[in-house]
Amino acid sequence: MQRRDFLKNAAMLSTAGMFSPLLATTVQAQPVMKVADGLRRFSVTQQYDVNAPEGSVGVVKLWIPLPPDTPLQQVGGLQYRGNYQDAYITTANAYGAKTLFATWPNANSKLQLTLEWVIETRDWEPRKNGELADYRVPDIIQYPADVKPYLLPTAHMPVDGLVKQTADRIVGSETNPLQKAHKIYQWVTDNMFRDNDVIGCGTGDVASILQTGKMGGKCTDISSVFVALVRAAGIPAKEVFGIRVGQALKMGQYSHKAFGSADANGVAGISGGQHCRAMFYLAGYGWLPADPGDVTKMRLVEHKTKQDPAAQAVNDYLFGNWEMNWIAFNEGRDFELYPVAEQGAMNNFAYPYAEVDGDPVNFYDPKVFAYDYQSIEQR
Repeated sequence: MQRRDFLKNAAMLSTAGMFSPLLATTVQAQPVMKVADGLRRFSVTQQYDVNAPEGSVGVVKLWIPLPPDTPLQQVGGLQYRGNYQDAYITTANAYGAKTLFATWPNANSKLQLTLEWVIETRDWEPRKNGELADYRVPDIIQYPADVKPYLLPTAHMPVDGLVKQTADRIVGSETNPLQKAHKIYQWVTDNMFRDNDVIGCGTGDVASILQTGKMGGKCTDISSVFVALVRAAGIPAKEVFGIRVGQALKMGQYSHKAFGSADANGVAGISGGQHCRAMFYLAGYGWLPADPGDVTKMRLVEHKTKQDPAAQAVNDYLFGNWEMNWIAFNEGRDFELYPVAEQGAMNNFAYPYAEVDGDPVNFYDPKVFAYDYQSIEQR
């Protein structure tokens, strides 16, 4: 088989981290406790039946992104089962992206795996809650050691040349980092638009977007432009890759199905719900959320102009707030999975990835790959 086009833009970073395989083929984590006020609880089931291309006879490898525990989400009851030869959880990659790796010795056999977990989420709304009202810029801006890497370029996100020139033009003489980030966010949501013809979540190739002036894309493209420009302005920033898991509630007086839906019983098919958000680090405060990609999605799906009050309300909310009917997987860009994939580094790790005889299966198409995701909100 030939290498697929969706891997052509991959670039390599060194692998780091600790490898800690789990010996059992089924993993049981601590159960999630009773849902507290302000939390939402979802049970998530992922079913895989990998379709090996006709004529394949070799080894099959499958990498699945998993949600870590964070202040915004707590995972419990994680377990998996299937007819694989081996499976374990690892974070041994440059970003510590939590991964379930499974392998089968022969592509002629059934290639099945089921993964389940329960997750509780809490909305992240520092700006809505007024936490930034008294923000003052520190006399000396210093970043922690674990934050400094998010000022650096990646293969798809340069921070010099045209990117730097564009960031300088946007922020002008502004020195307040919160206002600099907001100016960049506003420029991105004003100048970019969602293009549903783009495959998956997009490649986030910032240099190409700015050089060609083709400002359409999906969530990764839009968030990556924001992140690259913010980094070029001297502010740490990163994309966060994850998936929507349920019904979107209200942002102010408006409700938006563009951001997630479920039936009357809280059941949602989420196989195509992958979504990329962004974060930036505010000196003297910490990490803050942003989601410029969903601003453009709302305008497209709901046929709104930028000046529409509902569109402006979403634009305002999504700078400094996240509604957590979405779960985060990782923040990896341009890095090697572990075990190392034969086709090279991953642009990002939002989708499951499989190789048969060393060639990738099209992870952008759940029907071709044969995976199905479902979530149920527990009410």
